[in-house]
Amino acid sequence: MSSEKHHGDEGIRLLYKLSKEELVRIIVDDAKNWLAHDGLWFQEIEKRYGLDVAVDADTEAWRKFTVIEARRIMARLGITPGGGISALVECLKHRFYARLNLQEAIDITENRAVFRMLDCRVQSARKRKGMPEHPCKSVGIVEYGEFAKTVDSRIVTRCIACPPDPVPEEYWCAWEFTLQD
Repeated sequence: MSSEKHHGDEGIRLLYKLSKEELVRIIVDDAKNWLAHDGLWFQEIEKRYGLDVAVDADTEAWRKFTVIEARRIMARLGITPGGGISALVECLKHRFYARLNLQEAIDITENRAVFRMLDCRVQSARKRKGMPEHPCKSVGIVEYGEFAKTVDSRIVTRCIACPPDPVPEEYWCAWEFTLQD
């Protein structure tokens, strides 16, 4: 680090003084703040321009963000592109959503895995407030598809179930990842 003052240096130095428990609380709180901002942004666009415009804007934002998130996770974990299903399953554990939602990867083989969102903070909050389900399938196709392709360009993503389509009681959405040669 150079001798010139960098923005945020003091805030970063403070983090080094905190206990592991305090750091975990901060990480979870930061994830909640991120999701709250994302939701408020979406609701404001929906209120001004309608649901279709909000979903289209959200889709395009996720098209870019999910790639950034995947690359940063991979860099942090030392994972190079092309790591297959095992790399994808590991990266999914490190997403912002993983700090807030209950999720699982099942049926994992060398060439395939199923990822399920068992409890989605967004959907659960909408349900609690008496709001309709968020129709997130079109966004999810881009979000999970681009995330998987960033980890390994050979991975093909298929939506198993996601609102607005009917979903079973045991999960909010499910995605199948298949390694293609």
